[in-house]
Amino acid sequence: MSPIRTAYLTAARSAVDLLAEPAVATRWDEPSALPAFGVGGLAGHLASQVLGVPAVLAAPVSAGDPVGLLDHYARGTWLGAPVDATVNVAIRRAGDGLAADGPAALVDRCAATLRELVGVLPAEPPERVVHVARGPWSLTLDDYLATRLMELVVHADDLAVSVGVPTPELPDEAVGPVLTLLARLAVRRHGQAPVLRALSRAERAPASIAAL
Repeated sequence: MSPIRTAYLTAARSAVDLLAEPAVATRWDEPSALPAFGVGGLAGHLASQVLGVPAVLAAPVSAGDPVGLLDHYARGTWLGAPVDATVNVAIRRAGDGLAADGPAALVDRCAATLRELVGVLPAEPPERVVHVARGPWSLTLDDYLATRLMELVVHADDLAVSVGVPTPELPDEAVGPVLTLLARLAVRRHGQAPVLRALSRAERAPASIAAL
């Protein structure tokens, strides 16, 4: 199995454990650390990075070559969109929908889907391509899972901060690809010099090099 598939499954397991934290259920109906997102909806959005994968694997793939990972983000309308943009409102509604049956049901669904993916992902061929309807365009399976891995790692931190528990610690093999992707996206957004300075020269660091 490819390293990115292993990393994705590692982060997915960690996300399921976080969703099962009692603090998540206790604060389910409270606001989260993200604007306009409740804890339950944010939990649903985190879970969607697992729950949505089987449908992507099952979807027919359109003709044409897959786009590259950075091209995927360059084409997307969601990156940097304001909180009240249509795409972000839809994301929040989807998270709320997944959370509608409560925390225990969400954990059960997510854990069951993860068990399914543990059996499915290693069997997929290295060259496997999937269609991303939200694009719409295609990605290699590994690039698609890299996007889900980033979402899992970033939103696990959001959820942990929201409910007052430690952010899950992941092995380097899982967090490394996320840091690489975020750095590349930050360079695309801000340029090489600001990112270089933020990482190496405090006296010349810009106020932000946020990638998202």
